[in-house]
Amino acid sequence: MSPHVLILGGTAEARLLAAELAAGPGVRVTMSLAGRVTRPAPMPGDVRTGGFGGAEGLAAWLAERRVTAVVDATHPFAARITAHAARAAAATGVPLVVLRRPGWQPGDGDRWHPVDSLAAAADALPGLGRRAFVTTGRLGLAAFAHLAGVRLAVRSVEPPAPPLPPHTEVVLARGPFTVADETALLRRHRIDVLVTKDSGGAATAAKLTAARTLGLPVVVVRRPPLPAGVTAVPDIAAVLERLGRTPPHPTP
Repeated sequence: MSPHVLILGGTAEARLLAAELAAGPGVRVTMSLAGRVTRPAPMPGDVRTGGFGGAEGLAAWLAERRVTAVVDATHPFAARITAHAARAAAATGVPLVVLRRPGWQPGDGDRWHPVDSLAAAADALPGLGRRAFVTTGRLGLAAFAHLAGVRLAVRSVEPPAPPLPPHTEVVLARGPFTVADETALLRRHRIDVLVTKDSGGAATAAKLTAARTLGLPVVVVRRPPLPAGVTAVPDIAAVLERLGRTPPHPTP
C-alpha cells in the first residue's frame, strides 16, 4: 500500500512539508485546513477543508482513507486539534508526528512580560500602555472587550467578526513583515505596548525587533502544553526523518 500522509496544516511549514512529500515518488499527501481563511495559499497534493467531528471523527477518517501517518503542523496555539490528533492516532495506531517551530527567546534590551492566556494579556495592558498593537489573530478578541481605557490596533489576515473591543482599529495584512515595516506601523499608530503569541519562526518576528528598537514592552502569551505523552520535532527535516523519507532537495 502506498503511503498516505495526512498533514494538519495552516502554517508555512505545513505547505513546505507537503511540497517535499509530494515531490517524492509514491506518496499521497492530503492537507487538511480548518477553513478559517477564505483564500488560503495554493497547496500541493489533495486539500480538504473543515473539521473532522472531533477525535472520533478524525479516527474514522484515518481508517477510511487508509492514512499511514499524521503530521500535526498546525499553529502552536491550535491546542484542540492537537489533542484530537493525539487521541485519534492512539485509537487507530497511526503514527503521529507533531511539528512545532521553536518558540522565541528574549534578547538583550527586550522588555517581555510573559503570560499564560489572552485574558491575562488583557489584564496586563493597563499597567503597560494606552495604545496596544495586538497581533494574536482575529479570534479571541473578546478577551480585550473590557479595556475601555486602552486603544487597540488589531492585525489579522481577514476582518474579525463583530462585536470588537471598544476603540479598535483593524489592520489587514499578511506576513512576512520587515523590521522597517513593523517600526513604521508602530510609529504610525503611536503604539506603546505590543501583544503577541509565542508563535515562533521568522515570518512574524520582525515586530519583536521593532519593539526592542523602540524600547516598547511586549506582552507574550506562552504556548499551551502538548498533550501528555506527545513530543514535538522542530523542523521539516526532523519530520521527514520520522517518516523515513529522504528529502528530494534540501529543506529549510
